Amino acid sequence: MRMKDMVVLITGGSTGIGKATAVRFAAEGAKVAITGREKAVLQATAEEIAAQGGEVIWIDGDVQLKSDVNRMVDTVLGNWGTIDVLVNNAGICSPASFLEIEESEWDRHMAINLKGTFLVGQAVARCMVQQGKSGSIINMSSVNGLAAEKDQAHYNATKGGINLLTMSMALELAPLGIRVNALCPGFIETRLTKPLIDNPAAFAPYLETIPMGRAGVPEEIADAALFMATSDSRYMTGHCLVVDGGQLIKLS
Repeated sequence: MRMKDMVVLITGGSTGIGKATAVRFAAEGAKVAITGREKAVLQATAEEIAAQGGEVIWIDGDVQLKSDVNRMVDTVLGNWGTIDVLVNNAGICSPASFLEIEESEWDRHMAINLKGTFLVGQAVARCMVQQGKSGSIINMSSVNGLAAEKDQAHYNATKGGINLLTMSMALELAPLGIRVNALCPGFIETRLTKPLIDNPAAFAPYLETIPMGRAGVPEEIADAALFMATSDSRYMTGHCLVVDGGQLIKLS
């Protein structure tokens, strides 16, 4: 087991990429805390992981609220005493044309995607520093943080911000033994994208942007997260790792 007894906090850990990462890390021996805003879904995912022999807790909370973030971190520390790995996965995406984006939607994307990544990253990094230990922080970005896609100006901006936040965090935290990297998935099959994937006519234009000719699956991003979380990537920090079936080649 590559993560035996490591303690991991995964925000947005009940569905999609977050869930796949939690399942994979637990199978590798990690103690996994998953967070999110849907209690029933969190509980169901935790029960699924536990049924497979994993050690897991779930914590409901909103990453855009500092009080919730502090409670998440305190809960993990109360259960296991430390945090070795953070996967900053919580995020939203509500496509809209630039001319039609409401200010409230801009603010919501900034608050959850970018501010949330900052708040949780800072809280966990402070914990690691206080304990005098090394750690790995993985921020969930996107190919949209590296190349613009239409109808996604607010989402694109948050993911570009996450990439530079990742580099800034890495620069300051490297001397303290904390590595910070970002994952940049392409088009991944999740509950948000499934309706589009199930509509061949609507999905066809997206397939044309993916050289490998298919959507990715959450487990493929979990594999990359495992690399980022373990000593396999011990000389890597401040990096934005693209996992996209070649999509960025065409987007850029």
